[in-house]
Amino acid sequence: MADKLETPTLDAESATLLHAISEHGGYAYVSMATLAAEAGDPRAAEAALEMAWEQLHSGPWHSVLPVWRDAYSMACLHVARLHFSNGELSEALRVLDMGLIMGGSLLRKDLDSAVEKVSAVARDSTVSDQSSDRRLVRHELDQEEVLRSLPIKSLSCKIVVKRPALSLEGFLREYFLSGSPVIISDCMAHWPARTKWNDLDYLKRVAGDRTVPVEVGKNYLCSQWKQELITFSQFLARIEANNCSDNPTYLAQHPLFDQISELRKDICVPDYCFTGGGELRPLNAWFGPAGTVTPLHHDPHHNILAQVVGKKYIRLYSASVSEELYPYTETMLKNSSQVDLDNIDETQFPKVHDLEFQDCILEEGEMLYIPPKWWHYVRSLTPSLSVSFWWSDIQN
Repeated sequence: MADKLETPTLDAESATLLHAISEHGGYAYVSMATLAAEAGDPRAAEAALEMAWEQLHSGPWHSVLPVWRDAYSMACLHVARLHFSNGELSEALRVLDMGLIMGGSLLRKDLDSAVEKVSAVARDSTVSDQSSDRRLVRHELDQEEVLRSLPIKSLSCKIVVKRPALSLEGFLREYFLSGSPVIISDCMAHWPARTKWNDLDYLKRVAGDRTVPVEVGKNYLCSQWKQELITFSQFLARIEANNCSDNPTYLAQHPLFDQISELRKDICVPDYCFTGGGELRPLNAWFGPAGTVTPLHHDPHHNILAQVVGKKYIRLYSASVSEELYPYTETMLKNSSQVDLDNIDETQFPKVHDLEFQDCILEEGEMLYIPPKWWHYVRSLTPSLSVSFWWSDIQN
């Protein structure tokens, strides 16, 4: 086993952080965390982790004090250090990922460097079969079967314009300034992800032991919808065994590439995302099985959806018809439509039937530009891995 995990930020900030935790009533936590750090007591480390976890769940997430998020990160590092010293690499990675997902920003560098070290040791101790061929997407789609699975009138009206290798000037003049969607093809061939992400063994090797938040259920508007924390290997297994399209497991709107740097190295930020002189938002991953649906909604920013593996059907409605799409009135869902495009209730939503829309099947290696406030519905036609690039322009 390699030497211990180094935590330079924790070592420098520990006393200050513990003092801040004491000021917020965390005396028992400080006692356990100190025992974990000085005596290497695993029970004390787990007790501190549990205390911080309880604080994270003491009320709405926005009301959790930042000091308790940092306390959770600290406890995760203490527990991970003990797992690592015992050769328990999977457990060390699990708790470090929990620190990245749920913890604060103070100890982020320590968590990242610890993950990098544990992952490297884990890879060195694993013998992989380089000759296997386990692809995520293998078969071509049957066009008639595809049409039967889509909302009514799909692919029968206006198809989104497709432009191969569109220049930045052309993108700015013809689509960005006018606020019009466009598919950009022949611009992702240099991404390592284009070949690597269709290889299940590769995904398992670089991310299999990492813990990720997934969503389970038809979509976030359904009452049965829930979230879980599972390993990436478990997630891939669910995609492979997806036999129930009504209850799929998928990874959506999670900053996966901030968490797993190996996957971030496989993609590139398109130059189009710097149009308008605004700010690039965190990159989001969209991984899931065939049949995964994102209900009709809109986003406040410019959006390029890059289809890395698989195919998706996407329907787009202009921002000018927002009222006719019956958005929810509740604050949390006001960017979502009440209309279920897979089963439209024309009595309740009579204006939808005659609305003009654009749609397309987004193929592997293509990017779709979605202007701000444009409504979009997305359905995965195959197992699908996509990356969403959001950015604001200088006016926002």
